[in-house]
Amino acid sequence: MKILNVPIYHFFIPVLLALMMFGSNFLNTNIFSFGNSAFAVWFILLVLCFACGWYIDRTLDWNYGGKVIFATIVAATFISLVVVVTFREYFFSNQLLVENMIMYTLRNITLGAISFFGLAIGEIIMLEKKYAVVSEKVNLFETVLHDANKEAELKMKEAELNAEKILNDAKIEAKEVLMKKERIQKELKDFIQIEKELIRKYENL
Repeated sequence: MKILNVPIYHFFIPVLLALMMFGSNFLNTNIFSFGNSAFAVWFILLVLCFACGWYIDRTLDWNYGGKVIFATIVAATFISLVVVVTFREYFFSNQLLVENMIMYTLRNITLGAISFFGLAIGEIIMLEKKYAVVSEKVNLFETVLHDANKEAELKMKEAELNAEKILNDAKIEAKEVLMKKERIQKELKDFIQIEKELIRKYENL
């Protein structure tokens, strides 16, 4: 089954992210109290949320993944507030309701922001890789273009030399034809002159 051409199993990570956001509400409560280990638990949650954002960028891309994370934050925060208000005796006793609602909301928003951070870092690294590939292709294209320009210049020079050679050969051939024509004309004139002299001699006999 696919949603918007995305396999349904890719949405398991956003569900896991929502569960971690919701589960963060139970840290240091009357239900679960981690005591001195609370910071370590929070650190692990932050790392896992970062990894979820990274994975979502790889599977759902930046635009759709960002919308999914935002929707996850809103849904987890809403459910958390309903549960916290409904069972407030388990989460806080004598503290103000509004302050605690803000605190639990900020917990979910903080974890969601870390997942957004993971999403952004994953996208930046992917864009850097794409940029490196595109830069390499551009450099290769510039090299090929440079070589093609050199080859074109060599062919143009070769064509110019061939054209110049053909022109010189044509001039030499035309000069030879002209010289041959002049020689034939001269020989013809000499022949006609000799014929005239022979005719004159013959008439005088």
